[in-house]
Amino acid sequence: MNAFAPKIPTDITLPDWLQSCLLEPNEDEGDNLVCHAFNFAYNLHEGQLRASGEPYIAHPVAVASLLRDLGGGPALIAAGFLHDVIEDTAMTGEDLEAEFGPEVRQLVEGVTKLSKYDFSSKTERQAESFRRMFLAMTRDIRVIVVKLADRLHNMRTLEYLSDERRRRIAQETRDVFAPLANRLGIWRVKWELEDLTFKYLEPDAYRQMQEYVAEKRVDREAQVNEAIALLQKHMDDKKFANVEITGRPKHLYSIYQKMVRQQKEFHEIYDVAGIRVLVETKGDCYQALAVAHNCFRAMPGRMKDYISVPKPNQYQSLHTVVNGLSGQPLEVQIRTHEMHAIAEFGIAAHWKYKEAGHSKPQQWTPQDERFTWLRQLLDWQNDLKDAQEYLDSVRDDLFESEVYVFTPKGEVFFFPRGATPLDFAYRIHSEVGEQCVGAKVNGRIVTIDSLLANGDIVEIITNKNSHPSLDWLNFVVTTSARNRIRQWFKRERRDENVQRGRELLEKHLGKSGFNTLLKSSQMQAVAERCNYQTPEDLLAGLGYGEIALNLVVNRIRNYTLAETQDIPKNTAETSSLADEINLLQRHAPPPQTHSNDPILGIEGLLYHLAGCCSPVPGEPIIGIVTLGSRGISIHRQGCSNIENIPGDRLIPVSWNENRGQHRPQTYPVDVQIEVIDRVGVLKDILTRLTDNQINVRNAHVHTDPGRTAMIDLCIDIVDSGQLEQTFTQIKKITDVLNLRRRHQAEVSTP
Repeated sequence: MNAFAPKIPTDITLPDWLQSCLLEPNEDEGDNLVCHAFNFAYNLHEGQLRASGEPYIAHPVAVASLLRDLGGGPALIAAGFLHDVIEDTAMTGEDLEAEFGPEVRQLVEGVTKLSKYDFSSKTERQAESFRRMFLAMTRDIRVIVVKLADRLHNMRTLEYLSDERRRRIAQETRDVFAPLANRLGIWRVKWELEDLTFKYLEPDAYRQMQEYVAEKRVDREAQVNEAIALLQKHMDDKKFANVEITGRPKHLYSIYQKMVRQQKEFHEIYDVAGIRVLVETKGDCYQALAVAHNCFRAMPGRMKDYISVPKPNQYQSLHTVVNGLSGQPLEVQIRTHEMHAIAEFGIAAHWKYKEAGHSKPQQWTPQDERFTWLRQLLDWQNDLKDAQEYLDSVRDDLFESEVYVFTPKGEVFFFPRGATPLDFAYRIHSEVGEQCVGAKVNGRIVTIDSLLANGDIVEIITNKNSHPSLDWLNFVVTTSARNRIRQWFKRERRDENVQRGRELLEKHLGKSGFNTLLKSSQMQAVAERCNYQTPEDLLAGLGYGEIALNLVVNRIRNYTLAETQDIPKNTAETSSLADEINLLQRHAPPPQTHSNDPILGIEGLLYHLAGCCSPVPGEPIIGIVTLGSRGISIHRQGCSNIENIPGDRLIPVSWNENRGQHRPQTYPVDVQIEVIDRVGVLKDILTRLTDNQINVRNAHVHTDPGRTAMIDLCIDIVDSGQLEQTFTQIKKITDVLNLRRRHQAEVSTP
């Protein structure tokens, strides 16, 4: 591919650093890469506009500038210019690699959205985007830095979007990207993202906080400046080298969170500003702490040492709260200049920047303890197939941990408050968790549901003959432990789930060519597309209720249709696949009429809905002429009871889309829900159904001590869309393990 000719744009204002690069070309390889990437992106995005009306190239320029401010080298800055070209232009990854090499291509593809793929829901698209992004981070951690810069600039220009889109993007930013910036230690990005989400999600509270902070800013700044002057004098007396003392205003969202968390008014929150002390060495930090406590009276219990025990994102600092000159509390943070760089730039501080010398930038490795949380997210990708469950796991694990405990060897682990030795065991390894029977905390034997406290030394006691109990789900607090326990029960019933999944799929597709389809490359492709390794794994997920039947069938249809267009038609495999497609597409619905009958194609005839498959509007159906006086029996296409029916008894029928315009008709559907037997679970399910205006005809609960409970419901459904939505809502309820549709057995041939 020929490179685009250099061009100095006149429709946007370029930052000084970029103008210098474009106007004064030199022999530096890095500068040439950056200039080439800008010109390339400028030409590709030419004619495209943002929602604000400005040329689209303004966004890549802003992203590249943010990456440069974070210490990014030429490859990272180039990726900033090019991060949208695969998604928004005709450019491919191969084209990009040919022009800029594999490193830039990998960075760009890592942040490219999945706009060219088909998904059944926005939730599934979002979950798959995060899966791809986290996987790309394992190859090059800089991928997430590009994504954070992209999201930060989008948040800065969010006012040009509709209110619904603003809220959706802001909520995603608060749930995922601000916690990600925190996990990576990039505080300056985290703070701005949090304040911007605060502005759009809680605008009234945001404006109120602005007014509160502005009200006494002058007095507050004067008090802080006096404290700085006093502390500086004492530091000079002790002859500290290279000391820097500054005021540290807190950002709005952190003040608001403290007010909500402590249930206080603004005038009761005193540490809305503080002092930051930067020194040369770790030893200087502790000496500076002593100086601060000599200058001001320390408040008991308000000193935290994050130097000896860093936070999970490697943040290090001494925090202390003292009584200031006015008698009000004042927070003092003390750290080295290097610690401060890590606090501000996070992982970027580690490469600030090795690329400049054309050496390889620091890469993430599986052994790097800073990214334990990322390893967990990647592990869950193999276990969590449900999109909503995966998103919930991502959100839960990204929020900051509050309790730190140690292994007997001195390794430190962080957990949410309320964590137990069982959470600790599963953090070590899933097998340790599964075989856990007790623990020693600080040398004393405790039960596995005991609460852990800061500084505890934990040793897990295991028994190879032990296995998880459903009761464990009642007290573990980490998402990883909860998911591992559930996964164990799934594995224990794998054969049962595989058989159930096979029956579900075979009933929908029919037996013709089914075994051949399961062994085909197309089915392997469908399994991988659904995030399973093998077709058998897919069947197990289908039987367990992890993935919807309609989603699997639609993807089988897409793959088999695509393949049969390219395979010679005289092959045996093509013949069987064609049979599958014919079965899926059998009997196209007849033209719509103005009839008021729910079923079109049998107007005036006696008919009934078959109990064996209980069809509902929206599902493909077929009519069968019954033997006797029962008229037409309406079945779902693919129902096992119609496989051997002669063709002359089949009648093409379809649902009337104009049915029940004034009063929608409902249809009974039997469902079976497998749950953890706890008090209130049935109430939770019935409440969720009531909230969605779903009538429950009857309910039966089957319990067996030591096992899960089965809840059989008959509910009234308007159509297949409402049924799918209802299933999705029920699956979100805590302790619902499995959900499937049940059908009555047909006792006689129609």
